[in-house]
Amino acid sequence: MQYFEPDKLKIGVLGGGQLGRMMIQSAINYNLHICVLDPDPQAPCKAIASEFTKGSLTDYDTVYKFGKDKDIITIEIENVNVEALKALEKDGKKVYPQPHIIETIQDKGLQKMFYQRNDIPSADFFLTESKNQIVKYKDFFPFFQKLRKGGYDGKGVVKLGHPNKIDHAFDEPSVLERLVDFDKEISVIVARNASGECKCFPVVECEFNPEANLVEFLFSPANIKKSTEKEAYKIAARVAEKLGIIGILAVEMFLTKDGKVLVNEVAPRPHNSGHHTIEANVTSQFEQHLRAILNLPLGDTSILKPGVMVNLLGEKGHNGPARYEGLLDMIKFKGVHVHLYGKAQTKSFRKMGHVTVIDDDLTAAKKKAIMVKDTIKVIS
Repeated sequence: MQYFEPDKLKIGVLGGGQLGRMMIQSAINYNLHICVLDPDPQAPCKAIASEFTKGSLTDYDTVYKFGKDKDIITIEIENVNVEALKALEKDGKKVYPQPHIIETIQDKGLQKMFYQRNDIPSADFFLTESKNQIVKYKDFFPFFQKLRKGGYDGKGVVKLGHPNKIDHAFDEPSVLERLVDFDKEISVIVARNASGECKCFPVVECEFNPEANLVEFLFSPANIKKSTEKEAYKIAARVAEKLGIIGILAVEMFLTKDGKVLVNEVAPRPHNSGHHTIEANVTSQFEQHLRAILNLPLGDTSILKPGVMVNLLGEKGHNGPARYEGLLDMIKFKGVHVHLYGKAQTKSFRKMGHVTVIDDDLTAAKKKAIMVKDTIKVIS
């Protein structure tokens, strides 16, 4: 394949959100022809994709037709039609991550069983088909109940604290995951290409918005012991290799109060916990994903400078055309890098952009990041 000559290789991306947008920004440097499918006619990728197709990501015929003339098909969102991708793979198309992996990760129950089968440490769990079955496990409360399919960004998850208080539980197939007494939430982005080369990005630490259950801050590098860091890399690489994935994989983990590392969930695509790599690392997660799916040598993942990533979320109660307050006050500071996602409409807690702050000292970067959070507001 001709990788670097314009229009010689067509890569199809299912999903046109901010992850696809940042992937395209990396792809431009390699003269890659990126074609995007998304149901939103004003998706963030619309203005910068080589080709943009409006259409459903979950409709078999739409996905199959979109992929027929592409050399490689990849994703920036998991909620896609797997059967169409399997058919394209059967037709000889390269589909990365592979459809059977997407299928496993789409279902949190299959995901948990995969960990169990492969001796990958994860929280204890039970599978239920309905709300009525939850009380069978009354001796094991408390739980997080997670819908097996369709949940994302904290949606499809509820905390169940007592077997007599489950009115708010989902009455659908779910995973009951026992609560983990954790000290920190950490994440490792790992990449693997078709040649089997595997590389991890340095471990990061995530701090969540308690109301929206979304990452609010990300710190790189994580403030953890060297032994914990090694264990996190070992687990992330094991997950990638056992899956056999080609592409990027985000492995979200709990660091328990007694020092154990447990896998929480994985995402087979570029991820929110890797956005800082654009400025803070030698190779970004987006370039690394492209290298992996093209079977190119994987890039250097080393940290250039400590960094903090702040998600720019739509302010609570604001719905309508997006306006940004405080941007001018922040971009005058050294090391502050703003990424807006091109979304015309804001709503409560919608991801509208992010800011990465880099500095020679992580403590100094954190101080600037707090200023960013307190100053930049996305309102309507």
